[in-house]
Amino acid sequence: MGRALIIGAGGVANVVVHKCCQNSEVFEEICIASRTKSKCDAMKAKLDGGKTKITTAQVDADNVPELVALIKDYEPDIVINVALPYQDLHIMDACLETKTNYMDTANYEPEDTAKFEYKWQWAYRERFEKAGITALLGCGFDPGVTGVFSAYAQKHYFDEISEIDILDCNAGDHGYPFATNFNPEINIREVSAKGSYWENGEWVETEPMEIKKVYNFPEIGPKDMYLLHHEELESLGLNIKGIKRIRFFMTFGESYLRHLEVLKNVGMTSIEPINFEGKEIVPLQFLKAVLPDPASLGPRTVGKTNIGCIFKGVKDGEEKTYYIYNVCDHQECYKEVGSQAISYTTGVPAMIGAMMVMTGRWKRPGVYNVEEFDPDPFMEALNKWGLPWKENFNPDLVE
Repeated sequence: MGRALIIGAGGVANVVVHKCCQNSEVFEEICIASRTKSKCDAMKAKLDGGKTKITTAQVDADNVPELVALIKDYEPDIVINVALPYQDLHIMDACLETKTNYMDTANYEPEDTAKFEYKWQWAYRERFEKAGITALLGCGFDPGVTGVFSAYAQKHYFDEISEIDILDCNAGDHGYPFATNFNPEINIREVSAKGSYWENGEWVETEPMEIKKVYNFPEIGPKDMYLLHHEELESLGLNIKGIKRIRFFMTFGESYLRHLEVLKNVGMTSIEPINFEGKEIVPLQFLKAVLPDPASLGPRTVGKTNIGCIFKGVKDGEEKTYYIYNVCDHQECYKEVGSQAISYTTGVPAMIGAMMVMTGRWKRPGVYNVEEFDPDPFMEALNKWGLPWKENFNPDLVE
């Protein structure tokens, strides 16, 4: 069928590479590129010899001419961006210049401020349309599958959806006093930023961790969860008709929050550069260097994740509720691809999204969020490729 260029070599990239190799009918060839080529070579060594032809390359994702040269040389059908969110626009620029389809798993955020917004990437709509190429934004789990779930609910079960609660529960235990399940820089910025939710067409801002609820998660049990800002609220607010309120909740254990509070109090989560022994360092980047690498948590993480959406709305004049979710087991993921469930739940949808574009199921010139396409083929693929979903037509609601 075709070839994909995968930019990034972290935990999510590892899952994407595994899944592309499992799906060799679509991904006949892949190139894994990153600043650290040895990481790409290590992934290739694990999977070489299968039906998918794997090559590797060294590239600086902040350097547009370097990206352009690599894309021109490799001529992929799509660029799968699983690098850092700060690099999205550089990679989009390179895709525009080479007229290559693009996809990512997290929206752009500027390096100097924890601001998750789509405006920077949505500004590319017209240029991608003119170039005749597709950009698929935020195709991980949340954002990503949560948008597909919303489109699926809208298509099959509701005439109008008034409320969506997105619930992200990680009940995994890695045994460390404190570690983050994905890039510490992104994770800590996300958690220490102010929360917000979307209501009646506008944002309502909250203090970090101000709103706490307890929810009884299927296959996991009751967990404390906190309201956070999350990027898909912005696109779902535009694309789901009749919507009045969207909230996003994530679970955190007390130990994690205590550690985070102390680190914040002593200035270790700051993204303001400081002078240390004649050198400029960013405290959060230093903290990242001393924390366990998220990619190393796989073998020691036990437990499950449960991520899903609860919908409230109307069908044929009657009020109804609906809950759709996926449960993933950290150890099962590790056995299959050598990564824990956080990377797995992001990497599988990234492969599926790329497949949707490459096979023409989701191909339209312009810049799109996942919920703007037909959810059915994607939903089918989730069951096939390792993220089966479950439904509940009478769920407990978040009060």
